[in-house]
Amino acid sequence: MPASERLGSYIKRAEQALQGAKNPALKPAGVTVPQYAALFVLSSNPGISAAALARECGVTPPTMNTILANLQDRALITRTPHAWHKNVLETRLTDTGEQTLRDADHRAVRVERALAEEFTAAERKALAELLERAATRLDSIRPE
Repeated sequence: MPASERLGSYIKRAEQALQGAKNPALKPAGVTVPQYAALFVLSSNPGISAAALARECGVTPPTMNTILANLQDRALITRTPHAWHKNVLETRLTDTGEQTLRDADHRAVRVERALAEEFTAAERKALAELLERAATRLDSIRPE
């Protein structure tokens, strides 16, 4: 299959470009893109486990544990034992974590808006639908 027909390379290129734009945008907020993603998911899922957070953020559990340790060291999150599952730690944003997320999100949104400006509303909708369809298909052929 010729490289020009491999959709994965285009998707990967776009993802790398997005990360490359977000990393310097988030630097003044004091977080990396993976840390921002974790804070963002935590904001709407307080108490989520590290394993579930890793799945939501698309990273491995060991990577998420490193991210969470760094966020905890900076007092951006708290981790407390689950009421029934003593081996599960519930993770929540602290007030400082919420403030950091607001700052980081403001910066990330500027990158997202700049990207969105490249497309018409119809193109944005079509692109989102096509990417969702691609993800669904790839999930369906992933080995268990």
